[in-house]
Amino acid sequence: MVDHTVEDLEQAAVRQMLDQTLAQTMERLGSHVGGIYLVEPGGEVLTMEVGSGAPPEWIKPVLRIRLDTAIPDPRAQAVRERRLVWTGAGEEYARRYPHIIRAVPYPHSVAAAPLTTPTAVWGVLVLVWPHGRPPELSCAERKAIGAVGDRLAGLLEGAAAAGHRLVPPPEPRYLPPAPRDLTGSVDAQAVVGFVTRLPEGGCALDPHGRITFIDRAAAELVGESIPRLLGARLLEAVPWLDEPGYEQRHRDAVLSQRPTSFTATRPPDRCLLFQLYPDPTGISVRITPIRTAPRLQGPRSPEARPPVRSARLGVIHHLMHLAGALTEARDVRDVVEVVADQFLIACDAQAFALLVPEAGRAQVIGARGFTTEWLHRLDRIPLAGDTPGMPGLTAGPPSFFASRQELREASPARAGMDDAMAAVAFLPLAASGRPVGTCVLGYDRAHPFTTEERLTLTTFSALLAQALDRARLYDAKHHLAHGLQARLLPHTLPKIPGLETAARYLPASHGMDIGGDFYDLIRMTPTDAAAVIGDVQGHNVRAAALMGQVRTAVHAHAVAGTPPGDILARTNQLLTDLEPELLTSCLYAHLDLAHHRALLATAGHHPPLMRHPDLRTEILPVPPGPLLGADTTAAYPTTDVTLTPGTVLAFYTDGLIEAPGTHHDHNLTALVEALSHAGHQLQDIADTLIDQAQPPGNRTDDTALLLLHIEPRPRTNT
Repeated sequence: MVDHTVEDLEQAAVRQMLDQTLAQTMERLGSHVGGIYLVEPGGEVLTMEVGSGAPPEWIKPVLRIRLDTAIPDPRAQAVRERRLVWTGAGEEYARRYPHIIRAVPYPHSVAAAPLTTPTAVWGVLVLVWPHGRPPELSCAERKAIGAVGDRLAGLLEGAAAAGHRLVPPPEPRYLPPAPRDLTGSVDAQAVVGFVTRLPEGGCALDPHGRITFIDRAAAELVGESIPRLLGARLLEAVPWLDEPGYEQRHRDAVLSQRPTSFTATRPPDRCLLFQLYPDPTGISVRITPIRTAPRLQGPRSPEARPPVRSARLGVIHHLMHLAGALTEARDVRDVVEVVADQFLIACDAQAFALLVPEAGRAQVIGARGFTTEWLHRLDRIPLAGDTPGMPGLTAGPPSFFASRQELREASPARAGMDDAMAAVAFLPLAASGRPVGTCVLGYDRAHPFTTEERLTLTTFSALLAQALDRARLYDAKHHLAHGLQARLLPHTLPKIPGLETAARYLPASHGMDIGGDFYDLIRMTPTDAAAVIGDVQGHNVRAAALMGQVRTAVHAHAVAGTPPGDILARTNQLLTDLEPELLTSCLYAHLDLAHHRALLATAGHHPPLMRHPDLRTEILPVPPGPLLGADTTAAYPTTDVTLTPGTVLAFYTDGLIEAPGTHHDHNLTALVEALSHAGHQLQDIADTLIDQAQPPGNRTDDTALLLLHIEPRPRTNT
């Protein structure tokens, strides 16, 4: 018990240092919003530890982010690339990070600095500036941010080494703005006298919207007493101001740090102008009676106004953010992550499960928060049973159970479902009038579902249904396409004495169509073999079909003993006769392992690389012929190369050296350098070349790699 208390005290000291550093950095650099995110145990998720300038409930959609997300995010990018990421306010921000603009729709600039040490990444420092600052960070600002990042990373690493590693809390801590130094200010009574003599009303709000000061004129204008208003949120304490449009103006002032205003009608017909003047410590509000009709007018009377929740604007922002995130979701895994990382926070739920109909039963395809035992009870339940929510997989409205008692009463044969959570919501998912599944939400406390909340959850279920239907279709096509591709590529390479081989194939990260990259190794005689690699233009079934035809034709001619140049010429003739409208590159090598020679011919393919036994690596100058299918009369010259025992040959396709925004020659030079320093184990060499080409998740083209290591062996007389 004592050790646990000591550990808590040590962690409290670390958190205090984090808070002080964040506050000092924001003040020094003029940032009005900031936060420190920590990497959760497991290294997959960033979660905010502490923030300042924006109440956490306003920015819930961006409090947590997965590092492997396909959705562009400056925080995840900074951690993955271990560098400072800067984005100025304006079109560039909206283009690069549209989902953040949907969640926080105010002009701002962002700097995200990774908290890294040589051994680990600990988190990220995020600083936000309002619109109007210079479009670029100065050199001094970059150095200052980098120094703070290094200091924070060292602090976190030291705490972890001492057994006090910080784990982000369920809710981030919020640092209030530093109070103003009023030393030497005028007498407070004089200030009060000055304010009360003005014809307008005035009040002061903290960043959360709570009233810290209000004068008598302002209280009279809004029709409430000063004691009732002090400490309350203005938009909640004054019923006719509890409207999303007015809250939007308040958030706009806090997050953009720009003055704004709105007009509202105090029932029955008195128009008031509210002018908001923000700074990092809060907002000064000026209230003036006017005769002009208000631009944002509320209901005419309190009686006519339906009950609302003050969090409606937040719900709207959450729905916008979720809609954008679901649009970016590509497969079922992405959809599950969006629900887990964002929707659970938005609806204050603690667990969810996604179910789809499969052969007359419910199948769980993704879940968070529920126990394994509970998921086992739910998985494979017959759709025709009386389990709550199961009709939603085929038809029916949403089901809301605010307590365990309600769930028991709804289904006596509940299969122990009430043991998992205190409250449950079952949201049927339908796309184009067709049921596609059910989303189950779980709450660890009794949860009365208001009318507005039910409407919000129902709206979300429509967005989720479309995304889930699209994702499952993507997964089905993806599995079908790559299953077909796997059938067209060799499952294993033949064992050939004197030759060690390694091969890799990676599909493009985006898109679900199959590509035309292929490779093959053909045993011809005990001492002769052929190596082939090629790339058919396009990424579709036609490309895959043509790839299969090319591979078959080359294989047949190779086994017949045809010379390399003639093999390409005959295959070219076949393709031009078929008129496929797709061109193909191909590199063919006849390997004479007894005499350590290779005869090579190429049809417009990238030249092979040769690493000599002393690790010196060169690009082999193989004269290229035209692409297959381009010219019926094309000829393909042959190049004779000596293969010293210990030599490594590397055959590859576009994906290994081509990427958007990079230069082909530079990438080829980098590949040569990587091969020369890649060690001696062939499988390790293959992994090194694949890893250095393009980061996972960013492959824009299929990638095929075939490595051949010439082993020493006695010469055999033929």
